[in-house]
Amino acid sequence: MPLIHRNPWRFWGGMSFINVGRVFEALMPLELKTGIDRVAVGDTRLAGPALAILGLMLLRYVAFNYGRRFVREVGVEVAFELRQRLYWHLQLMGPKFFAKVTTGDLMARAINDISLIRQMIGLGSRLLFVLGFSGIIAFAFMLHQSASLTLLLLPALPFFAIFGWLLAAKIFSQSTVVQQGFSDLSAQVQENLNGIRTIQTHAQEDRETKRFEETSSSYAREFYRLMFYNSALNAWMLVITGFTTLLIVGFGGHEVLKGEISVGTFTAFIFYLGMMLSPVKEGGVMVTLFQRGGSAAARIFEILDTEPEIRDAPEAVPLDRIGGRIEIRDLSYHHPARSGQTGIGWPALNGVTLDIAPGETIAVLGRVGSGKSTLLRLIVRLLDPPPGTIYLDGRDIRLLPLSQVRSQVALVPQDPFLFAARLGHNIAYDNPERSAEEVWHAAQSADLETTIRRFPNSLDTLVGERGVTLSGGQKQRASLARGLIRETPVLLLDDCFSSVDTETEEFILSRLKTLRAGRTTLMVSHRVSTARHADRIVVLDEGRVAEIGTHRELLAKNGLYANLERVQGRREALAQDLEAQGAVPEGSAP
Repeated sequence: MPLIHRNPWRFWGGMSFINVGRVFEALMPLELKTGIDRVAVGDTRLAGPALAILGLMLLRYVAFNYGRRFVREVGVEVAFELRQRLYWHLQLMGPKFFAKVTTGDLMARAINDISLIRQMIGLGSRLLFVLGFSGIIAFAFMLHQSASLTLLLLPALPFFAIFGWLLAAKIFSQSTVVQQGFSDLSAQVQENLNGIRTIQTHAQEDRETKRFEETSSSYAREFYRLMFYNSALNAWMLVITGFTTLLIVGFGGHEVLKGEISVGTFTAFIFYLGMMLSPVKEGGVMVTLFQRGGSAAARIFEILDTEPEIRDAPEAVPLDRIGGRIEIRDLSYHHPARSGQTGIGWPALNGVTLDIAPGETIAVLGRVGSGKSTLLRLIVRLLDPPPGTIYLDGRDIRLLPLSQVRSQVALVPQDPFLFAARLGHNIAYDNPERSAEEVWHAAQSADLETTIRRFPNSLDTLVGERGVTLSGGQKQRASLARGLIRETPVLLLDDCFSSVDTETEEFILSRLKTLRAGRTTLMVSHRVSTARHADRIVVLDEGRVAEIGTHRELLAKNGLYANLERVQGRREALAQDLEAQGAVPEGSAP
């Protein structure tokens, strides 16, 4: 209702137009009665009633046309507003929310459910108000024409209400089941299309097709059940209205034969009966629209009522300037428990303390699951750190606006994501107005310039959905260029060299030192060859800081880092031997 009331004049004006049209419609049977009664007595003055009916029909058409248009426009605008609110709300949600709700489900709610709400407002509300008004107007005219015939209708009204109420509850619950089934179907299609390469390489097309058929069949069965309830309601309404019409024709015809009412009066009464019963005939449609729309609204507001897990603190105040100093004080973090599990979840970081000076380059190494990526996500607040554990330029990062943190701290993720757009647009994603020179400079810094110039369309090359037309290394370098072009005070690199060869990595890192001079950089890697370029190296083990120091200092300690260096050194030596023997193609990563 608040969304509807943003356009009160259009909505209620439209309703008023349609109701006025119904009044014009109610006046037509009076003129028809006059004409029929004149014919019955041999009076040939029929031009007046005929012209009056034509005029009323024209006025009715104009009123209905504008009224329906205004109400439907409100329905479209409400759907637009809801879709905008839902989309904006999703931008604020964090990883916990997206771990619970599938993309297909969200798409079904944003498209199908909002469409049902639009239909409820644009058609359902019109049926509710206008047909209700029509019934009242028709009942008043019928009572004026023949009170005895009108009173015959009263016993049938409770049957409409009772049966309609019973089926309405069924339609609401079944509509929720159907819409959830549509969400499941959308989620499966979206998942399979994203994983189509995996399906094809494992020759699982038949199995996935069968699984889709099972989901689709389940959705169809639930939809058939909903249509059964809807059809039963509509059929029952038609039976009751048909019986009522038969009753009125029988008794009314008897009164005409007795001379108690004229043929014209009886004809007008039949027209008014049709007007009064039209809400009943459309009752099934109206109930279905409101029950399905109500179920859809509940699903939409289930999302809108979910509070974002990461929000600006009420006392958040931006810094005038970000220098790049990061302090991590006794940071411990547990990932939330999965659905159905109890407890605080599994630990990711435990008592991490680190002081990073502005302009310093820090490498973070560790085994898989040691908390490296979690640490970077906490710094950029994709995950929310505990209060008083991460400071940016002396201010608790939770007391800074999210917009400032994420605009001044750039994260290049390990898993690169590219939009289905031009390559240049992907690199300049933060600011589409960037000049071509800026884009080329960022591409050169990420060792992507030569590759782009080989493409026929250069920066205008369409990369396809999720960058499907590019190799893994090309996608990682495009993602790196997108991070470098922002020139933020703090840059976080989450193992973004894993898909490039060591030669390319060495080139990028050598340029990185110059590009990032005076700016803070943290880079997660599993390669010692990457870490040795850093000013200091932090080794994480089971969420704790196991070692910290320069490349030489950590080798001298002969601990985890030194052991990792020896293992990777043997691998590189083996790769070089195999390459010399022709077993490994030149340029391949060890």
